[in-house]
Amino acid sequence: MTACRALGATAAAWLMASAACLAAPPDGPSFNCKGVAPGSIAALVCGDAQLAALDRQLAGVYAQARQKAKNERPPTLQAEQRGWVKGRDDCWKAGDERAACVAQSYRRRTAELQARYRLVPARGPVRWACDGNAAHELVVTFFDTEPASLLAERGDSQSLMFQVPAASGTQYEGRNERYWEHQGEVTLRWGYGAPELRCKPQ
Repeated sequence: MTACRALGATAAAWLMASAACLAAPPDGPSFNCKGVAPGSIAALVCGDAQLAALDRQLAGVYAQARQKAKNERPPTLQAEQRGWVKGRDDCWKAGDERAACVAQSYRRRTAELQARYRLVPARGPVRWACDGNAAHELVVTFFDTEPASLLAERGDSQSLMFQVPAASGTQYEGRNERYWEHQGEVTLRWGYGAPELRCKPQ
């Protein structure tokens, strides 16, 4: 039931009564499709078996994350999930690519929770010294998610990045960060418009 309450047709539906969740069919999404607005992203999820399966998967992962986050201070997980629902619903702007947009949103949110709350196998941490300065340390942990992800840390800041196609080497991208590993070195961009850093293993 915790997983069932994790998501919702809309952000407002987050606190839907558990009885409504029990009404959801086992092959549908984690939320109750009854009363969902026609033409909405929630309706798209209700009518697409693949998206419904991704929704159920995320609901289960979210339930696991809630167990890990129950002593988190300040509590941020539920607010972040509400924000994610709103972001998922912005996929209506994608036109004919709405289903692909929603699927990517589900996959990335699932991977994010699995990585941040250590719900899947991890490799690392791997440490890099950037621009020849050991004080400019980059610490990277890789996670066996789908898509593959990493959590990069520099000082007090961190970035979750997802693997993206690359002509050579291995590349990950975050909101404003990029990590490209090639021939034993890393080229790092940390922040929008920031200069590239060259990093070597410590």
